[in-house]
This record gives sequence, structure tokens and C-alpha cells, in this order.
Amino acid sequence: MTEFLIGMVVMLILMGALWIWLKSRKKQSVKEVRVFSSIEQLKAIGQLSVYKVLTKEIVTETDHTWGDFGNRYLSWVLSRKKMAMIFEFEIDFRYNLQSPRFQIAEVSENNYTVEMPPCDYEVHIRDIRFYDEQGSKLLPWLLPDLLNGFISGGFSEDDKNRLVDAAKKHAEKQALELINNIRSEVQKSAKSTLESISRAFGASKIDFKFSTQTATQVDVEVSEKIAS
Repeated sequence: MTEFLIGMVVMLILMGALWIWLKSRKKQSVKEVRVFSSIEQLKAIGQLSVYKVLTKEIVTETDHTWGDFGNRYLSWVLSRKKMAMIFEFEIDFRYNLQSPRFQIAEVSENNYTVEMPPCDYEVHIRDIRFYDEQGSKLLPWLLPDLLNGFISGGFSEDDKNRLVDAAKKHAEKQALELINNIRSEVQKSAKSTLESISRAFGASKIDFKFSTQTATQVDVEVSEKIAS
């Protein structure tokens, strides 16, 4: 009986030691995975949209950004027919976290430095409409009946494409001014978003380095209802 009791005690001690060892291994594994995930999850986000601007401009007379063709036709329509053009476009501000220029360096435990790639900008013309001051109503783009009736020789598909190109050039100029003016707000939004994600994975301090490059060129897309 004594030998049996001694055997039981030894077995219980061994089981207790095994349980403590397994629990210790489990805690260590969880900590390692959490730190590893904090880096991998950031890289897996891909395109991070941090800011969006929707702007609406009322044009009563054209400037040089519309080009000679835009001035030739739009100036006539706006002045002679007493129209106002409502020009609407949006800008998406995004960071490509798959870029090789996006780097995460661990300075110390739970302390990181994040180097951001240059911001990408997507400019999209959503709508162009005309407002008839005399009839107090909105008219669609491109006023086919009006243009066909008053422009000598009609308004061809090439003419329409030239006007769309003029609109894109105007949007490009307006967008570049806006992009460079609100750069600090965009960076602030990106920093706030990434800090929230990083802290969810255990990071306690994150320092960000943003590109100081000035935007000099953007690509402008147009909606289907304008292009078609």
C-alpha cells in the first residue's frame, strides 16, 4: 500500500510539472505569434484608402485650363445661352502597402518605425451638368440638342472627346492644387488609421516617416455617363 501511495504522489508531481511546462510553452507561442502578426497584417492590407475629397465647382466662365477648344465652345454656351456648368470630381488618397518603399523596422520590443511610400491619388470626374438660368433647371451633359442646333456643322464625336479632354485637364490642375494643400491632413489620417491597426496587434509606439515629394502629375478618369 505504501509503495502504491508513493507511486501516486510521484505521478501527480510529474503531471503537475508537465502541465506547468505546457502552459509556459503556450504563453510563449502566443506572444511570438502576436508580434509576428503585427508586421504581417500591416503588409497584407494592400491599398490603404485614408482620405477622400469630393468637390463641386460652379463654372460661369472658362479659364486657360479648359484649352482653346473648351473656351471656344463652353464660353459661347455659358455666356450666350446664360448657362452655368456644375463640374464635380473626387480625389481618393491611398497608400500602397505592398510597395517596397513601405518598410517596418522594430526599434525595440513593441516599438516600431514605419516608413511610408509616396501617396497615390485617384482623380475621378463624377458628373458635368449645366444649369439653365432662364429655365431654372439642370440639363445633362453634353446638351446634344443645344450644341447640334447652334454649332455650325453639328457636334461630332471627336468634338465631344476634345471637350472631355479639356475637362480632364481642368480637373488635373484643380486636383494638384488641392492635393498639395491638404497633404498634412492626409498624412494625419493615414497615421491615425495605422496606429489603430498596429496597437490592435500589440505595438505600443509607432513613429512614421512620410515622403515630402510634391505631387506634379495625376491621372484623371471620367464616369461612364460622361465618356459614353
